[in-house]
Amino acid sequence: MRDMTEEPTDTEQPALPNRQVPFSEAFKEFIPQGWAPYPEELPAELPAAGPAALRRRAIAEAFAGERLVIPAGAFKVRANDTDYRFRPHSAFAWLTGLGGDREPDAVLVLEPTDTGHEATLYFKPRAPRTDPEFYADSRYGEMWVGTRESLAEMSAMTGISCAPISEFDNALGKNLDATTVRLLREADEAVTARLDALRAEASVDATAATTTDDEFAVALSEARLVKDAFELDQLRQACADTAVGFEAVVADLPEAVRRGKGERWVEGIFGLHARHLGNAIGYDTIAASGDHANTLHWIRNDGEVKDGDLLLMDAGVEVESLYTADITRTLPVSGTFTPAQRKVYAAVLAAQAAGMAAARPGNKFSDVHAAAVRVIAEHLEAWGLLPVSAEESLDPTTGGQHRRWMVHGTSHHLGLDVHDCAQARQENYRDAELRPGMVITVEPGLYFKSTDLLVPEELRGIGVRIEDDVVITDDGCAILSDHLPRDPDAIEAWMAGILTR
Repeated sequence: MRDMTEEPTDTEQPALPNRQVPFSEAFKEFIPQGWAPYPEELPAELPAAGPAALRRRAIAEAFAGERLVIPAGAFKVRANDTDYRFRPHSAFAWLTGLGGDREPDAVLVLEPTDTGHEATLYFKPRAPRTDPEFYADSRYGEMWVGTRESLAEMSAMTGISCAPISEFDNALGKNLDATTVRLLREADEAVTARLDALRAEASVDATAATTTDDEFAVALSEARLVKDAFELDQLRQACADTAVGFEAVVADLPEAVRRGKGERWVEGIFGLHARHLGNAIGYDTIAASGDHANTLHWIRNDGEVKDGDLLLMDAGVEVESLYTADITRTLPVSGTFTPAQRKVYAAVLAAQAAGMAAARPGNKFSDVHAAAVRVIAEHLEAWGLLPVSAEESLDPTTGGQHRRWMVHGTSHHLGLDVHDCAQARQENYRDAELRPGMVITVEPGLYFKSTDLLVPEELRGIGVRIEDDVVITDDGCAILSDHLPRDPDAIEAWMAGILTR
């Protein structure tokens, strides 16, 4: 954690002006001396650089003659002078191949030329050690954040021509009266404000420009609906790493029970493996024990983990390239399902099997949910819980009673975002046909809250979700997350093997 008491006054606006300690002239003369030279050899090209170049070409061809501006985004304040860990906007990562925490405040520009587009990555390169930035800038300085890339090094890594961010304004604003500019507005508020001001100066119609930008955001989202070979490899790796995290959680379940506040323990064990194997967690881990499993987005994770309860764990590792898995398993804390738990689990598993059978090319995305929720409704009718027949409940206009116990959708696209391609149009998402290369989740559930008096007492407090990541193939789907068992007998055997090691 940086200490603002030693932060300078000459390179950024001080957060606490009365606590600043200026640097002496003697220090400024001394600090640049005696450092080893930077390596002369350029870094290797990133694995994602080649696929990213093909994506840039496709996007550029879709917007011939237009300037395309894709910011990475800026740091987001967590509190006072501390920021959240930086993650670039997914569209920026997709088009540059940069993962991890690269590159705050950078902007990719695709400039139209007579023969297509020329890509330039504008970012803040490292300053020489003679520059005050080296020791005095807590945002970019090497003493504060580590050694940053030079222009040549970043270009070698990405395969993109690079320029200092100080030149970006000129590139953004030139010929606005004669050039259509499309900006990914949501990525960086400062860049958006700057372009809006430049457009106003050039008398560009603001409403039309915003519409143009919004269309670009939709296009970038829809362009990621079908994954390329590199993306599928990354998602397979994310699923494999996630399975390691789940196994580690099972191995430590006795500690989660013993220590109290076990949901936090589960969250921490998985987070440790996510940071060690990948970049981070892909989203906040749901570690929901007992009745907490019936709160769909339970991320407070402050409850006990008790023998006899189920643990619903929804988690995913985000690999260095920023692709994430999204897997849910519902596990008996003691290692064995009770009859009531097994009854609910079996119904959800049957629903998932139906959803997976519908996840095939030619079917609509919405068919996956329709197939899974039909099984859910049929089980609810058989158990006497529905006030109407399953068929009546499934009527989209007059029914829906089953949604009391299965509120959410069964699927979403998956990739760089856990809910990937979210800005795609309805006709290209929920109403669209599934195509080979699409990656979606299949995740039905049943949730019987402890306070639900319409549910038999033996089922109250039981919440089950089973979620896997699948890629649509030429003749069906393949499960990317098949490292973890789903069958209840297989789960019990798997847990027993881990807990008796």
